Amino acid sequence: MLNRVILIGRLTKDPELRYTPSGVAVTQFTLAVDRPFTAQGGEREADFIPVVTWRQLAETCANYLRKGRLTAVEGRIQVRNYENNEGKRVYVTEVIADNVRFLESNRDNNGGNSGSGSSTREEPSYGGGGRGNNNFQRNNNNQDPFSDDGKPIDISDDDLPF
Repeated sequence: MLNRVILIGRLTKDPELRYTPSGVAVTQFTLAVDRPFTAQGGEREADFIPVVTWRQLAETCANYLRKGRLTAVEGRIQVRNYENNEGKRVYVTEVIADNVRFLESNRDNNGGNSGSGSSTREEPSYGGGGRGNNNFQRNNNNQDPFSDDGKPIDISDDDLPF
């Protein structure tokens, strides 16, 4: 079984950082993800997807993400439910992120949306928290593994998943 999701969108507002009673950081934010088609009126529609991050990743997101910033999120979908004050069962579907990539630098966002995508190579990837990993991970390997100018890639049969 597989429960994996990758989203790219813009934050609808600044992330909200909170702490559990035991002191664990948790951040919530909503990602606006454009749909791949336009509505009948020709305008683009978007889905607004709630995202939750935990521990060090939550603190990093709260410190560096801001409203409108282009962000990639990798994680899993979780559905939880609770009973509200009126006794009704409420269901919540959200993405529990274990990797967040900042696709724009702060200067790109302050000067307007660049749209060029050239700033994506400058930004780090932050992961952890989702699988009991409290370490702050920074991915500085920005090289495309498939940029060998069309040369064959040497992979042994033991490394193939099928």
